[in-house]
Amino acid sequence: MTAAADAGALLQGYWQGAHLPDPPAYLDRMRAASPVLYAPEAGFALLSGHAEASAALKSPVVRTGKYDGDPAFRATASYALMAPMMLFHDGPSHTRLRSLAQRAFTPRVLEESRAFLTGLTDDLLDRARQQARAGGGEVDAVAALAVPLPVSVIVQMLGLEGTDADRFKTWAGSVADLLGGLDVTPERWAQVEADAAAMRAYFRTLADDLRAHPRPGLLSALAAAEDEAGRLSGEELLANAVLLLVAGHETTSNLISGSLHALHEWPDERAWLAQDPEGRAANAVEELLRFVSPVQGTGRFTTAPLTVGGVTLPAGLHLGLSLAGANRDPRVFAEPHRLNLARENARLHLSFAAGAHYCLGASLARMEAAIFLTRFLRRFPEYSVPEQALAYLPNFTLRGLRVLRLTLA
Repeated sequence: MTAAADAGALLQGYWQGAHLPDPPAYLDRMRAASPVLYAPEAGFALLSGHAEASAALKSPVVRTGKYDGDPAFRATASYALMAPMMLFHDGPSHTRLRSLAQRAFTPRVLEESRAFLTGLTDDLLDRARQQARAGGGEVDAVAALAVPLPVSVIVQMLGLEGTDADRFKTWAGSVADLLGGLDVTPERWAQVEADAAAMRAYFRTLADDLRAHPRPGLLSALAAAEDEAGRLSGEELLANAVLLLVAGHETTSNLISGSLHALHEWPDERAWLAQDPEGRAANAVEELLRFVSPVQGTGRFTTAPLTVGGVTLPAGLHLGLSLAGANRDPRVFAEPHRLNLARENARLHLSFAAGAHYCLGASLARMEAAIFLTRFLRRFPEYSVPEQALAYLPNFTLRGLRVLRLTLA
């Protein structure tokens, strides 16, 4: 097979989800072929190298692209929900949306959440111990810890009713499918559309109420925030409230469950962290973000010809930027497939992307993961993961375990 044919086959396989069973191995093959893999007949390029993906994320001629589809899709509740998200805006409209959100996402707000987060973690660990005792020593870490922790935190920070947490978990799954679901059945799409309509109704009513009766939390701050261009419209407010809800839940949930599995697979690293979790958790979280890559990739397109990694890409080309691939690039990370919690350059990972769309909630995710690992390893330093078949959610963007059974010693 020629190099061009091999590139086309690799790209086609990636687009069809061939990488999902074992992303690092498939991405290694793609990067070995070229860190910027492009076949004109495929209609897109995949950037799996660290320098190349970073350059594209920061390039002024690379844009996110609006959330779009055919005319029938643009008439759906799902489209109406997603299109105003800052995730799909560039330039002045993105700057406006992000600056308003940043006013509500201050270091003071994050620090005020620390005590709540610590207490919530301890409470969940107590419950997990009780569930394990009642369940023969085992507990599902996804359902008991990885999902409820970030959901409860973002619900509290947004200023929402905690009683709605279960509904938000369901909605977050639907938005995840809208962001990158693979092989979603017609029945599932019908449920996603119903959830999108329900989310729009819920947050529209809530926005009106928050503006009339402000209360503590990010949503009140977002509803009240204004700049020279005016405050967020109702559609912008509800779309970006959903974005914060999902981004604050799905990614951290996947990081927590993935970290527990990775630490089990690398017992020496776990033992090193357990010796001094308070002092070592910060760097450990950076390495786990690199190793787990809870956000696997993101999409962009070129607005002008772009030369990156020695490859010239035409204007109007769709780009797949593999954050997971960049995070395992051996040119940047020595022994990239080894978990090394003391790795000196771990913070160079691209798990929060880079450039104008750098993750708004990066500081919150870091704080949640560090507190969780510290409290968890203080309580259960000898936890184990029984032999089990691991299943991941079929998603191009987000990689997370469906279930992870733990034995809590």
